[in-house]
Amino acid sequence: MTEQRRDRILGLDFGSKTVGVAVSDGLGITAQGVEIIRRTSENKLRQTCARIEALIEEYQVGKIVLGFPKNMNNTIGDRAEKSLAFKEMLERRTGLEVVMWDERLTTVEANRTLMESRVRRENRKDYVDKLAAVYILQGYLDYLSMKG
Repeated sequence: MTEQRRDRILGLDFGSKTVGVAVSDGLGITAQGVEIIRRTSENKLRQTCARIEALIEEYQVGKIVLGFPKNMNNTIGDRAEKSLAFKEMLERRTGLEVVMWDERLTTVEANRTLMESRVRRENRKDYVDKLAAVYILQGYLDYLSMKG
């Protein structure tokens, strides 16, 4: 049996009750939104992790990029601490490298894009986390292409 290549990168926007998910194309050039994983409670992460593990298999993911919600003054607050704990959990469960990526203003940008696209305010919550994950992952992919 041959080992499958794992070239894609998974982008995650980790929120208190949702995780926006995006995945790169096989060449690592573009990010596409996949879904929003919802949970009833902030601390109930078992099903969230199981869904992420299923997506890793489905898309043959080799690395994860997790949004890092620093404060605007570059300090780390409660939300960022929770993201770091989630990073450790993901690394333990998946065995994959998890890269923290500064996500400041990605949700603002996602909301702006949805407004400009004329998505009604009450419907934006159905898209904003997934779009924020796309922005997080695309920022990382752009960084890789400039670096390499």
